[in-house]
This record gives sequence, C-alpha cells and structure tokens, in this order.
Amino acid sequence: MNHLKSSIQVKENMRKTYFAVKLIILIILQIFYAGDTIVTPFLEKHEILNHIIRALIFLFSANLIFSLGRIITLRIYLKQREETKVQPNFMVGIDRIEFLLNLIAILISLMLAFGIQPLEFLTSITIVAAALALLTKDYITNIVNGLIMMFSDQLEIGNKIQIGRHTGFIRDITLINLVLKNDAGEIILIPNTMALSEDVVNFSKNNTHQVIFDAEIISKNEIHLSQLENSLVVVLDQYPEVVIKGGAQLNILERRPESLLIRYQFPIKSGEKPTEILVKKALNQAFIDWNYALRQAELL
Repeated sequence: MNHLKSSIQVKENMRKTYFAVKLIILIILQIFYAGDTIVTPFLEKHEILNHIIRALIFLFSANLIFSLGRIITLRIYLKQREETKVQPNFMVGIDRIEFLLNLIAILISLMLAFGIQPLEFLTSITIVAAALALLTKDYITNIVNGLIMMFSDQLEIGNKIQIGRHTGFIRDITLINLVLKNDAGEIILIPNTMALSEDVVNFSKNNTHQVIFDAEIISKNEIHLSQLENSLVVVLDQYPEVVIKGGAQLNILERRPESLLIRYQFPIKSGEKPTEILVKKALNQAFIDWNYALRQAELL
C-alpha cells in the first residue's frame, strides 16, 4: 500500500475518534441548553452564559458537519485511488477548505456569544462588507487560485518546476503562496496568482526534470565549445542509470564584450536529489579543469 495513503488512513482514524468526542460534547451542551436540568434556572438568570452555550452548540455542530463531509470525501477519494498514486495536493486542499469553513463558524459563534444576530449584523454592514471585499480582492484571488492548484494534478507537492526566473521543488501550496525550495536551499514564495498566470515548466511530469548549469567563460581568445561539451559529457557518463545523456545541450545564453554566458542542461530522473548534487559538483570541477587548461594554453 502507498505510504502516503497509509499515513492518511491512520490520521483519519484519529479524526473519527475526535469526531465521536465532539459529538458527545454537543449532545451534553444541547441537553443543558434545551432540556430542563439543574442548571436551567442558572442559565435563565445569566443570559450571557445562555448565549455562550448557544454559540458553542453552533460551533460544534458546524465543525461536526465539516468533519463528516471531510471523512466522506476522503473515503470516496481513497477508494477511487486503490491502484493509483494518492496526491498530497488533494489532502492539502481538503485541509485548507475545512480551515476556512471552521474560521467562518468561529466568527459566527463569537457573534452569537455576544448576543448578535449574524444575518442582521451582515445586513447592517453591507457597505462596509463591500469595501472589505474590494480591499481583500487580491487575497481572495490568491485563495481561489491556491484551491485550484490543490485539486489539480498539473502541479504536485514534490514536483520540480520553473516559474519565470525561479526554479525549485514545490514544498507546500498555501492559500496565498506556492512555496518553492531551490537547489541552494532557499525558500521562494510565489503568489498563487502568478503561478497560474505565468508560464510554468514542470520538469517532473515525465518522471524526469532538467538540471541547469550556468557558467561564464572569458572570450578573449579562440574557444572551442565542442571541447567543453565533450568534457562535460564524460561526467554524465559516470551516472548512466539516472542521467539521460542524449538530452544534454550546451547553449550560449548571452554574448558579452569579453565573455560568454553559457548554459548546460540535461534530464535526470526525478527523486535523485543526492545524485543530482554529486553530478553538479563533478560538472563544476570539469568546468574548472577545462578553464584552467584554457588559461595554461594561453600562456604557452
């Protein structure tokens, strides 16, 4: 069984236990609120406690409905994914939606606790609500775009992608940002709107991704790029099981007055991060050796 799927099922079993506990608490609160018990006179005397219990009943009821919807949705999803890969994006999306719904329920519960009728309150602040909607327009757009990515199979957590000039592995998809981690270990936050509006290259879709190696070489004297390419190919020959040598390319990105900016790129199997680091170190060393040999030839 898929490891991710097993961990999801373990967590869902724990959630079912919490669901039962919350249901018992809800029943007790409902008995105190609507039934004729020893605390009824006390609640009638202190109206604020009555409002608080009513708010808690609403909060637990809403939370139980959201939890039940989550349990049913995941049960159906996991059944459909018996023989295929379970996407972590789907789990992230479900968690984010449940968080948003619970946040709304908490806000309504606070209104009820202070004796405020939510519908009357929303009606009375229509103009303010419209102004808030305009001010938070960008955040709402990011949230919607984030949910679209979470339930899409085009971008998955763990994929190596390139957005604009940024390249890295997807580490998380939040309601606001797409979180990337590049080869240097730096965390890059890409707004969800940008992730869906810019051109995105997904290197992981074919079980491979492109390793990109950029360098600058002095162009004062004659340069034979074919010699450099042969030196770099020798490095790739050391890793035939993970590197696809046939897809390697050496290109000139930019011609400068006294130098050339070159790019060497090649496909490597996804999930081979330690090997990728070794290949890059070996390529750096090969380039340094070639550059040193070029300088020695100039001195002769």
